Amino acid sequence: MRRERLLAIRVSPVRHSRMPSAAPAARGALRILAQLGASRGPVAAGQLAAATGLPRASVYRLLGVLEEEGFVLRFPEDHRWGIGIAAFELAGGYNRQEPLTRLGRPIVAALVDRVGENAHLAALHGRDVIYLIEERAARRPALVTDVGVRLPAHVTASGLAQLAALPKAQVRALYPDRAAFAQRGDVGVGSYGALRRVLDAATARGWAVEDGEVTPGTASVAVPVRDHAGWPVAALAVTFVRGEVRPEDRADLAAVVAEQAALFARRLAR
Repeated sequence: MRRERLLAIRVSPVRHSRMPSAAPAARGALRILAQLGASRGPVAAGQLAAATGLPRASVYRLLGVLEEEGFVLRFPEDHRWGIGIAAFELAGGYNRQEPLTRLGRPIVAALVDRVGENAHLAALHGRDVIYLIEERAARRPALVTDVGVRLPAHVTASGLAQLAALPKAQVRALYPDRAAFAQRGDVGVGSYGALRRVLDAATARGWAVEDGEVTPGTASVAVPVRDHAGWPVAALAVTFVRGEVRPEDRADLAAVVAEQAALFARRLAR
């Protein structure tokens, strides 16, 4: 018994001495996430090893752990890796605090002053959008949205604008099957093919639109707000009564939203 106690005393320091080894692993994982976050699409493990300076074997081990925790996604057909939903949610937590809400409030207020319509800022959070800022214009109808409200991204203009700005593989990973399309009644698309067509149309126009899917009788146009790497961090949107803005005038309204979104992006980059 005494010998066992002595052995326990001898090995216990070894257990503590191994703890600092977690620091290089954590640093390596952060380097991988930073590299994926700065890339325009999924990246091969070899590219990650070259960009981070980590051994290829270490990169694969770290990617395995990050995949288990949801911070990266593996695309087996392409042998590439991308940012996972957990990383988006972590970024969303930051975005809901600073600097989006602080810098975004005067941007949204100025947009309301320019167009005389309700406007908001929303950030993608997994397959949902969370409304961060709402500004109401005078004598405009009440909306179902408000700060903190979550709605399915694929039925909102702000959600569609951000999804359209993501790499196609990333969107496909978010919507792997029909079960991923949470429905609000009979509104919104119900398959990835239908969603892809909507997103491609938004990309071609430069702005996204929803027409009565969120609040009956209203429509919205939205433009993504991008960070320095071109990734969407939020979307700026204007909501209006459908009968008061002709379909051919929506592009003019979206152009004003795009101007404010570009101004917002420049302020974020400072």
